[in-house]
Amino acid sequence: MNQLVGTKVSIVSHKVQTTRMPVRGIAMEGDSQIVFIDTPGIFKPRRRLDTAMVTSAWGGARDADVIVFLLDVERGIKGDAEAILDKLDQEGGRKILLLNKIDTIPREKLFALATEANSRAKFDDTFMISALNGDGCQDFMKYLSEQVPEGPWFYPEDQVSDLPMRILAAEITREKLYLRLHQELPYASHVETESWKEQKNGIRVEQVIYVQRNSHKKILIGKNGQTLRAISSAARLELCEIMEQPVHLFVFVKVREKWIDDPERYREMGLDFPKS
Repeated sequence: MNQLVGTKVSIVSHKVQTTRMPVRGIAMEGDSQIVFIDTPGIFKPRRRLDTAMVTSAWGGARDADVIVFLLDVERGIKGDAEAILDKLDQEGGRKILLLNKIDTIPREKLFALATEANSRAKFDDTFMISALNGDGCQDFMKYLSEQVPEGPWFYPEDQVSDLPMRILAAEITREKLYLRLHQELPYASHVETESWKEQKNGIRVEQVIYVQRNSHKKILIGKNGQTLRAISSAARLELCEIMEQPVHLFVFVKVREKWIDDPERYREMGLDFPKS
């Protein structure tokens, strides 16, 4: 979505299930305004947060004018991708297959994947792109511009997202956390922006990273605070670039054992709180 919108509106990491909440990216193509909704991934839920994410993803698909199924060609059709295709075949509306990372595998394998995916779900069209270098993206955007229904634009022409900056800032810190830490710790943590103040010398931002155990807190802070400093420094640099002014970022770590069962955290993420 960042490639299609032309700027960063959704965080990215090499880990699965990085996206936790629906994120809207807004792009102009000719006279058309295209609103992308980057939903959480769809997978087999293991805990309450997983259930909320998957429910949000299917809800977003049903509300869309066009459903785009993005397939990582390096991973192919297996596991969660198989389950999604089987269920997607039962969904109504216009469905598009979008093969990504086409520069990483031979062409004959791309066509084999496209054929298999189309045999599992009835796609109206198939596109092949590389989100990294932009190959195929312009053709895809032109196609979408012709598919959106006629009507007034939902957002101003120069707006690229409806995500408040304080939430984007928390997401950027979470991205750096995902890039730095491993195993279950990124999934057991949550970042919130508690304070955002405009000052003469820049913006002062205070954030809290919630973790579930004291052992998680020790790992996150690291020896002599090195890990937390690295995460906050990387987040601060990116925020300075986005805001085009100095950002003074202060990040704290707190243990909240049951944050994952707190309805308020789900409201903060724009997710419905599952009963179980």
